[in-house]
Amino acid sequence: MDNLHHDNLHHIVVVGGGAGGLELVTRLGNKLGKKKKARITLVDAGLTHVWKPLLHEVASGSLDANANEINYRAHARKHHYEYQLGRMGGLERRERKVVVEAFYDEDGYEVVPQRRIGYDTLIIAVGSTANDFGTPGAQDHCLFLDSLSQARRFHNLMLNAFLRKNHEAEEGRSHILPITIIGAGATGVELAAELRLASRELPVYGMNHLRPEDVSISIVEAADRILPALPARLSTGATRELERLNVKVLTGEPVREVREQGILINGTEIPSEMTIWAAGIKAPAFLAELDGLETNRGNQLVVKQTLQTTVDDNVFALGDCAACPQPESDRTVPPRAQAAHQQADTLFQTLVNRLDGKEPVAFVYNDHGSLINFSRYTTVGNLMGNLSGRSMYIEGKVARLFYISLYRMHQVALHGLLRTGVIWLMDRISRAMHPRLKLH
Repeated sequence: MDNLHHDNLHHIVVVGGGAGGLELVTRLGNKLGKKKKARITLVDAGLTHVWKPLLHEVASGSLDANANEINYRAHARKHHYEYQLGRMGGLERRERKVVVEAFYDEDGYEVVPQRRIGYDTLIIAVGSTANDFGTPGAQDHCLFLDSLSQARRFHNLMLNAFLRKNHEAEEGRSHILPITIIGAGATGVELAAELRLASRELPVYGMNHLRPEDVSISIVEAADRILPALPARLSTGATRELERLNVKVLTGEPVREVREQGILINGTEIPSEMTIWAAGIKAPAFLAELDGLETNRGNQLVVKQTLQTTVDDNVFALGDCAACPQPESDRTVPPRAQAAHQQADTLFQTLVNRLDGKEPVAFVYNDHGSLINFSRYTTVGNLMGNLSGRSMYIEGKVARLFYISLYRMHQVALHGLLRTGVIWLMDRISRAMHPRLKLH
């Protein structure tokens, strides 16, 4: 079934409603869609959006996803763009059409058939998935946090594990719950702190036979320090905080195999009843088969500094799925939320220019620093000085304030300042009325 242009408006199709993609369609809809200067369409395989850096909080239960997710249909109506439910399955560049796979319900019945959506300009912003590097047993025995559904599944499994261990403790049986996080990047480190919070909070809600020290949390990193992509001082501060939270830190230890009840390191099996993989990302595999578009070894679409793909100027990519060069460097832009946010800003200007026959804008990444949040305990980070080029190490309440502001900036981009203020107020009320952890 073909979804052809129903008017002569320039049709901009954005595939992927993550941090960058949703911010982009929101601004395009408000600027171009509202004034009927262009037709804007978002394609996404899910019904709702949750900011990906928050998924570890959904997994631990410290964040209620229902209160923080955005319904694409409602958001599209409010911000003058169209929404198509489905997963991108292919590309026909000569005809300028995106192939969207059929969508099935939970019982396997087809809801929407496969279709083709015509475009004048295409932006691919499908994000990334976990990279297990082919580690034996990882797919079978690890939990992942790539999506909202995976985060919710993790939360349910965690609650059941705590209930089971509490019952075993009540009966006087062995009840240690070993949890292992493979990968000590930002997600792994922040998840470890959230899990420690859960182990301390849940006994308050009736699981009073299970003590926090009965929940053994370990984080395993192949590099010689945690947060290997960030400055050494930040890594040192984060290690200190993890040890203060009684989280075991194992560095320089690549995982050889993941088993049902443990992980294998240097020939030694370490017990683990819940194993989470957070050790790297790659772009979705289907990108390597998109009608001749150039990709790298991590399946990322190779783009020019204008974010246009190297073989087709009508196809752009942004965020984790794009390998964008940095000027005067042999590195590409890092796969981080702040990069996707900045790329959405640049692409917005490029697409407005495009309708006026003007040149695209070259993307220049500005690293504003990194912040690592240790749940409700503390936050550490470094802020980059734009003028001096130096970074400033911060921690505690000041760092926490900056960390919270990142999410609020994302909300402002999606809802505007006034609505974000209302959302903030509702969050405060909800926090006062409901348990500190989601208990179901």
